[in-house]
Amino acid sequence: MSKKVVLLDYGSGNIRSGERALQRVGADVKVTSDYDEALNADGLLVPGVGAFEACMTGLKAVRGDVIVDRRLSGGRPVLGICVGMQILFARGIEHGVETEGCDQWPGVVERLQPANGEPVPHMGWNTVDVPAETSLFQGIEKERFYFVHSYGVRAWELQDARASVTPAVTWTSYAGDRFVAAVENGPLSATQFHPEKSGDAGAELLANWVRAL
Repeated sequence: MSKKVVLLDYGSGNIRSGERALQRVGADVKVTSDYDEALNADGLLVPGVGAFEACMTGLKAVRGDVIVDRRLSGGRPVLGICVGMQILFARGIEHGVETEGCDQWPGVVERLQPANGEPVPHMGWNTVDVPAETSLFQGIEKERFYFVHSYGVRAWELQDARASVTPAVTWTSYAGDRFVAAVENGPLSATQFHPEKSGDAGAELLANWVRAL
């Protein structure tokens, strides 16, 4: 039986490309903001494109922050993508404006600081430094993934005492600036890159996630 995945529609993100990517790997996908359906699906995917503050406003409007928290309290899987990953952290700072995130992980989302005047956004294909404990990257540890972003998490702040399991944190760098590319932390996973735009490697990552639901 296909796993039922809700792609949370809160006014931000590549909804249709995410839907097609999940269907490609065999998931039974529904795009909705319905509270009960999002809460009870086998998996919940939280997309995100644009500004941190706007995404949080949209997420709260559909009680998405509550859905995420309740799912995780019950050990039900959630996957955040791009800004959908960033809003899982405690706060974001953009253009001097600080916005509270979902605070599932401590830490701040801030502007990238590439060296030698390299431009932002960081846009294009990049390799990642995958930890040994990974499940998401099984079979695709050496592949490249597609990034489009100007902000990221440049320091991992979760202490072991707060973590129910030891998180697997994947890193990457752009022009010498190191930042979090993905996190696997029990039922909560997230990627800064776009798996739905990352070809076969991205499809395999989503397949790994769906198989584990």
